Amino acid sequence: MKAAIRAEAERLCAAFRAAGAQPVEADILLPADALLDLYGEDIRARAYITQDPLRGEMVLRPDFTVPVVQAHMAHGADPARYTYMGEVFRKQDTLMPRASEYLQVGFEVFDRSAPEEADAEVFALFADLLAPLNLSPQTGDIGILMAAVRGLETTETRRAALLRHIWRPKSFRRLLDRYAGRTRPHPARTRLLKALEAGKLPKTGAHIGLRSSQEIAARIHSLAEDADTPPIPAKQAELLEDLMALAAPAPQALERLRDLAVDMPHISVAVERFAARLRAMKARGIDVGALPFETGHGRSSMEYYDGFVFSFHAADPSVPVVSSGGRYDALTKVLGQGRSIPAVGGIIRPHLVAPLKA
Repeated sequence: MKAAIRAEAERLCAAFRAAGAQPVEADILLPADALLDLYGEDIRARAYITQDPLRGEMVLRPDFTVPVVQAHMAHGADPARYTYMGEVFRKQDTLMPRASEYLQVGFEVFDRSAPEEADAEVFALFADLLAPLNLSPQTGDIGILMAAVRGLETTETRRAALLRHIWRPKSFRRLLDRYAGRTRPHPARTRLLKALEAGKLPKTGAHIGLRSSQEIAARIHSLAEDADTPPIPAKQAELLEDLMALAAPAPQALERLRDLAVDMPHISVAVERFAARLRAMKARGIDVGALPFETGHGRSSMEYYDGFVFSFHAADPSVPVVSSGGRYDALTKVLGQGRSIPAVGGIIRPHLVAPLKA
């Protein structure tokens, strides 16, 4: 089976090269500090981390996108297309029969001329390569949800907190309910704020933990400031919930999104990007009329996605996601130290493809 997996990986990589991609490699052992923050909570919990006496904390490569973006932003051409093939490493739940080391093949596009065309290019290429497997596609757009959050009538602090938790649906829901005034604050928080108001903060023991006294004081101040903030208007919270719950074939989803944009004007630009993407996909032969769309799709995957997201799934729900990808424009700005370029890409897992072809 290993030979079949390797052959499949080489076939996919050759197809990406034929599509104009330049082969690149990435170190297996990578600096852990900034990298794990960029990947997000899920990967952080599943990374293999070690300590190097000279380089500090290091991690076995959990994915290729971040190191490829780092290399491109350092000395890449514009536009550029890359492909890669190699092992990635992720700890798995002991109850789940999933590989902790497996091959990953990917394709990344850095092109500022027409982002929606690049989205369509990547998706159509992956759909064509995976067509013999009869997989089910799923698409979404994190950018529409982010635009909706940025348009909420509330403080910048609350908007920033919601944006940080977009990729953590349960935490996002708890925050939204609290900011909309639908849940009571935790009793401990209420006691603390009452004591602060009375000028009688409870005495504490010896200072422990990683936060400094100044950080603790700043946190208490922010809690007090938040307690005085009016709730998010009920209508806006309801519209945001309608947006998050949207799941329909792409054309119907677009129609519904345009309706929502009447009351949520901040999403209008992102919605029209979605419309342009569908036109580009249709021009590449994708049956957009049957293409599933969920606004919140991808919210539990990589935290660097900030626009179009997609995945391909086998009929057997026990099989992990065979392929996934998306747009990550903001990541290029973070790693480019102020410079940025629109970027989109995706990966295929050959160890899942090979058995499906057998």
